[in-house]
Amino acid sequence: MPSGDILFLSPLVISGDEEEEPYVADVLVSGGLISAIGPALSSSVDSSTRLVQAEGLALCPGFIDLHAHSDLHVLTNPLHEPKITQGITTELVGQDGISYYPTRTSEELTSIRTQIAGWNGNPTDEECATTHAGVGLFEWTSVRGYLDALDRNGITVNVAVLVPQGNLRLLAVGPNDTVATEAQLADQVALLKVAMLEGAVGMSSGLTYTPGMYASYTELARLCTALATSFPGAVFAPHHRSYGKNAMEAYQEMLDLALETGVPLHLTHCKLANEENVGRSGQLLAKIDAAIAAGVNVSLDTYPYTPGSTTLASLLPAWANQGGPRETLKRLTDSELRKRIRHEMEDGCDASRYNAQIEWDTIEFAGVSSPALAGYAGMTVAKVAEIVGKDPIDVFYDFLEKDDLKTSILAASLHSS
Repeated sequence: MPSGDILFLSPLVISGDEEEEPYVADVLVSGGLISAIGPALSSSVDSSTRLVQAEGLALCPGFIDLHAHSDLHVLTNPLHEPKITQGITTELVGQDGISYYPTRTSEELTSIRTQIAGWNGNPTDEECATTHAGVGLFEWTSVRGYLDALDRNGITVNVAVLVPQGNLRLLAVGPNDTVATEAQLADQVALLKVAMLEGAVGMSSGLTYTPGMYASYTELARLCTALATSFPGAVFAPHHRSYGKNAMEAYQEMLDLALETGVPLHLTHCKLANEENVGRSGQLLAKIDAAIAAGVNVSLDTYPYTPGSTTLASLLPAWANQGGPRETLKRLTDSELRKRIRHEMEDGCDASRYNAQIEWDTIEFAGVSSPALAGYAGMTVAKVAEIVGKDPIDVFYDFLEKDDLKTSILAASLHSS
């Protein structure tokens, strides 16, 4: 517990209560907790109290980041300056249906680490044993084990965890596009319940990412029903099946799930992408309002900029990512499969992406693992292709192979309306 008292002098206090207007007052913090709020508190504190001149500034509760990929960063950098310096004091991780918990085998964990390295990085085993010695990176297999690692390492921010639906499917069904059997559905529900009892606050999904995307509406409904029935108030936070082509239908599927199962729904990074959705935000909000009127508990988060961020490998057709990262890289060595991938991506024939055509001048390399590729960060695929004299699809393949699927991207596909 922090020691010493701190007195904030005359800030504009914003309490977070929707019914309360902001007001100016002194705020005394003792032992890390607010002990007094009122006018002219400086006359009642001793000389050891640290005084912070805050007139003209606002003082409010910490912000909650409802969509964070800091699962590893809070452990490898426990001060977590990128967030705490923005006033974020609580983060919700386990997002987009895939993270490092729960797992049953080391092979599953290795596959997940590779798949989401573009989001979170992927410290090597040597780095885990040296640079991050004592942290216990990847020594857990469960939500409880991960939360215990956070507690042991004394992180700066508060962290809440979602159960990733893709993990449930990976453990129960495997990495391929197959229909879940009754036994596999029951296994997923059992895994979900254990993770919730261990401290998770809800479930996420990533329905454009393998293997979670292979789940049918019926499979998702089974999990959401278990969540709503056994853990009332626990939230379902889906990254749904499309933010571009057929986005309205994808949103409606999630709203229908919530209406049918009674699960509280949080629409994660709620947005509309691509030209066909320009000006349609009003339609989406009308859908959400209609769901609320029908009794659905809906919330959402979004971000105030137009690029979206993901992994380069996630642009591949779903079938090309079946079986996990090693199988994906193996497919990239097959010239006929490369032709098929190109056709589906560039000609808009990928059903798993709602037949949307890829536009290489909108895909920007954001982060790479290979030093040989570092100079291209910040450039679009089209620009790199121009520089190196290759076709954009071949640049795409080169980065996937040379960076071992670890490349992250920015996709300039969103609109302000």
